This record gives sequence, structure tokens and C-alpha cells, in this order.
Amino acid sequence: MSDMETAIGFLIAVAIGTTGVGGGVLTTPILIVFLGLPVKEAVGTALVFVAAVKTLAVPVYVWRRQIGWKALGCMLAGGIPGVLGGTWLLDSATSGGLSNLALAAVGLVVAVSAALSLMRLIKRQDRPAQADRCPLLALSSVGIGVEVGFSSAGAGALGTLALFQFARLSPAEVVGTDLLFGFVLAAIGGGFHFAGGTFNSLILIKLIAGGALGAVLGAYLTSVFPARILRSAISAWLILLGVHLCYRGLGALSKAF
Repeated sequence: MSDMETAIGFLIAVAIGTTGVGGGVLTTPILIVFLGLPVKEAVGTALVFVAAVKTLAVPVYVWRRQIGWKALGCMLAGGIPGVLGGTWLLDSATSGGLSNLALAAVGLVVAVSAALSLMRLIKRQDRPAQADRCPLLALSSVGIGVEVGFSSAGAGALGTLALFQFARLSPAEVVGTDLLFGFVLAAIGGGFHFAGGTFNSLILIKLIAGGALGAVLGAYLTSVFPARILRSAISAWLILLGVHLCYRGLGALSKAF
């Protein structure tokens, strides 16, 4: 086992701290493509890692009072059942011999999440909603939860988009609320994978070792680097990575028939 895992954890945590980009959408495809983990193991490892990294960031936003608690409650009302359903879907797909289909689906989720994030950055959709719409926020969070449970992706890009659409929060409150929302979903989904042993403990330890330092550095660099440009570059790269995963999964499926 090389130090590549530590470096990956460090870079992902820096990206999370600097740009606010979702950790799951970054971690899962990297674990699959560069470290060769199976889909279910990659998702489980990513969820536990993301929960650990966000543990360091969440208290800062709570202390700054940059959490929209009402909006968070609405999101969790839909997101928690969603992440449980997504975890069950992933388990059913991989246990039923549909790992390649799950790989293609994960790639699709990553590509779509990154594309939506890139579109929001290009259009600069940072204006808060005119009114709080809790039922719509809860409903949209069901789908986000399913995506997080199935692929570990979605909480960052889609959660932020939902908050801007359906909640009257400042940009800082949107980031803090979405961060805490993503943490809760990652902790729940990661907890199931941790209990079931569907994660790679050696890689996880190295990811967290690098991620702890990266999270601190990322919080500092957020005032140095232009976050919008970095998020755009990461989103564009993730679109390509997601398409690659989708192509791999569909290619393997076609060979099986």
C-alpha cells in the first residue's frame, strides 16, 4: 500500500474546504478508477471518509450560526428515508450480480451532479428563494438522499441547488446547511457500510490521515484562491470521469450478453 491514498485524501479534503464541492462525488469515482475498488466498497469507503472530513468543518458553521435549522429539518425529513432507500438499492444491485449496471449508474449520477453544479456556477445562481417552501425542499431531498445512498454523490451539488431554490438563506447559510445535511446523510449511509464491512479499512485510514490536514489547509486557502474557478474546473473533470465510469459499466454489460 503506497502513500497515494493519503495524497488522494489530502487533495479531496482541500477541494472540499476550498470550494465546498461535495466529497462523495469526488471520492467514489477516484476510488473506482485510480484504486480499483468495487462499486459497493468504493461507495462505503467514500461515505465514511466524507463523514469524517465533514466532522471537522461542521462545527465551524454551527459556531458561526450559519445553519438554517428549519431548512435542514425539511431536508432531513426527505433525505434520511432517501439515503436508506439508496443504500438498499445499491446492496440489491451488487448482490444480484448487477455490479456493472451499478457502475454505469454511479457514473451517470456523478456526471449529472457535476453538470448541474457547473451550470449553476456558469449562470451564477446564487440568489436566495423568494419564500421558504419546505414541502418542495423535503421532496427534492428524497431524491438527493437516494443518490447519496446509492453512489455517495449528490449532496453537495444538488443539495445546494435545492436550498437556493426553496429556502430563504444567505449564501453562507446555504453552504453551512448543505454541509451539515451532507454530513448526516454520509454518517447514516456510511454507518450501514461500516456495520456491514463493505469498506476498505486500510484505504480509509490513509484517506482520513491525508484528509485531516487537507481540511485545515482548505479552510485557509478559501480566502486565497478563486473558489468559483476551482469548482468549475473540478466539475468539468468530474463530468469526464462520470462518463468514463458509465462507459465502463455499459461496456462490461454489453460483453456479458
